[in-house]
Amino acid sequence: MKTCISLSVLALTLAFQTKAVYVPLRESSGNTFFDKWDYADHEDNTTWGNVTYVTRDVAMSSKLTFVDGNGHAIVRVDNTTTITLPAPGQFVHRNSVRITTQDTYGFGNLIMIDVHHLPWGCSVWPSFWTLGTRNEWPGGGEIDIIEGINKMTTNQMALHTVPGCAQFDPPGQMGKTLEGDCSADRGCIVQETKPDSFGDAFFAAGGGIWAAQIDVSGVYIWFWSRPNVPSFIPNATSDTTMDPSLWGTPSAAYPAQGCDITKFSTPQQLVLLTTLWPEYQNFTAAPDLGHLEDNVIGPGSPTYDDAYWDIAYIRTYIAQNSQPGAPSLASTTVNVKANTQVTTRATASTTSTSSTTGGVTPSQSSSAAMQFSYQSSWFIGVIGMLGILRDLF
Repeated sequence: MKTCISLSVLALTLAFQTKAVYVPLRESSGNTFFDKWDYADHEDNTTWGNVTYVTRDVAMSSKLTFVDGNGHAIVRVDNTTTITLPAPGQFVHRNSVRITTQDTYGFGNLIMIDVHHLPWGCSVWPSFWTLGTRNEWPGGGEIDIIEGINKMTTNQMALHTVPGCAQFDPPGQMGKTLEGDCSADRGCIVQETKPDSFGDAFFAAGGGIWAAQIDVSGVYIWFWSRPNVPSFIPNATSDTTMDPSLWGTPSAAYPAQGCDITKFSTPQQLVLLTTLWPEYQNFTAAPDLGHLEDNVIGPGSPTYDDAYWDIAYIRTYIAQNSQPGAPSLASTTVNVKANTQVTTRATASTTSTSSTTGGVTPSQSSSAAMQFSYQSSWFIGVIGMLGILRDLF
């Protein structure tokens, strides 16, 4: 029966997904990893964590961001400063880093990140996600690819949108859906079911790779632990193409049947950060002094010695025959979750674009590069549904 269920899920995934070949677009790696990223310079005003995001100069000089001897990008929380107990009514913040791509991505793009170490520890909250530009959050959409807090053992993925978007049921995924309404406070969350996507098991396996496909047919996220990474990924070069239709069932799937992402998403910037949330037992409450003393206050070591990213690369791809949008030198104003305006430089759009106002707008033209196979998808979908019905009865 397990085999039948797996084949059914795979059949549903193939029925939903659009087949496309993706060609390399941009890579962040080695000594130039941080070149196309902007550093935030403010306290955490989105999740209200107890961190202050520091500038590029501060991050580099204090070794919060650097490239190590292996050519990997290290992005860490400060673990060298001793923070004293604040006066009543005051808050304390430990230095950390939030970086955002200068480029935007959208329909017809593929994003891949190779991680050897994830930030880990009490109160530690790392995330790698995309943030929609131009509209106040969540009007531009958000895709959470990697997220966990306080020694969670499994990764969580999610979509955040305005009302009207929900995860199709059944979605055709390996993960477990925890929330299907994408406009809920925590978004439509999918919990990874593979045993080594976070925490000690992730580290013991040597890390892993995530890939996210943003397509008119939906949003799909895959995860491979290091021992299970397909050989064509580590052997890829700057000219190697990718075909997600060959990857099997994703960990999380948001097919267009439940949410037409083209109506709920604007061009997306990639965001990588680590914040600290001492009141990890209740995300809706303000951090209390007891948890502050246990974590943020006092010496940074050993509490935050493991609070760092170790990233081999972040690669982006574009659907074959699609063309990146023309560069734009205009600033794009983004309203983030806390209604605080942050200005970023939209130096180039990596989506296919059409612009009538000087900004960057998503284009449907990427679908011209897709190879549809309605008849085969319909047939596979029917076979998959028959398998599911057999299992149910």
